[in-house]
Amino acid sequence: MEKIRISRLMSQRGMCSRREADEYLAKGWVRVDGVVVDELGSKAWPHQKITLEREGQRRQGARVTILLNKPVGLVSGQAEKGYRPAITLIRPELQFRRGQGEPSFDRRHLRGLAPAGRLDIDSQGLLILTQDGRMARALVGSDSAIEREYLVRVVGRLQPGGLDLLRHGLKLDGHALRPARVHWQNEDQLRFVLTEGRKRQIRRMCELVGLKAVGLKRVRIGRIVLGDLPTGRWRYLRPDERLS
Repeated sequence: MEKIRISRLMSQRGMCSRREADEYLAKGWVRVDGVVVDELGSKAWPHQKITLEREGQRRQGARVTILLNKPVGLVSGQAEKGYRPAITLIRPELQFRRGQGEPSFDRRHLRGLAPAGRLDIDSQGLLILTQDGRMARALVGSDSAIEREYLVRVVGRLQPGGLDLLRHGLKLDGHALRPARVHWQNEDQLRFVLTEGRKRQIRRMCELVGLKAVGLKRVRIGRIVLGDLPTGRWRYLRPDERLS
């Protein structure tokens, strides 16, 4: 057994991202078995207890998470090939608010805000953007098993046994896919529930069984649902909403 960088341990434990861990270390907000550690690159044994000082905990609590109903034509992350990134929609006039008690837009909430996962340019629906490294890791970590639910409009003829293959048995890029829940929503629409998110996964799965996905909408991530959030609008994650 070897010592591991404290920032990596904190990320693995879902405390924060590595970048945030380095920030907390530099500020002297990290304790290992009760002892303050403030040197970047410091290591600890995997069994040691790591805690955050109150200031670090307050900083975590102040980080926001935003839900966006991404329209087709916008990329999830950085701008590419002339296409706008989804974060450009996080503007005060596009905030969807149900009541006076909901927080108002604050430009500081754009600092460090990044998509936790991706949604292809030709897909729409729920996209989570967050400042919280714990939320990001829960969604994009290699061991993440958070469900993603999609409504997928298809054309073509499903090959015999194709529905069973969609549920389990397909491979992409030489890797077997995790089991999925797939069923017909209506005559031209399938409902997918996945626990992984390979690049263009659903579209490629459909192609392998004789179908073409011509419309894809993500409606749920974990226990967070898109609901009635209009296309192109956003809102803050509510305190009572959880991924799992």
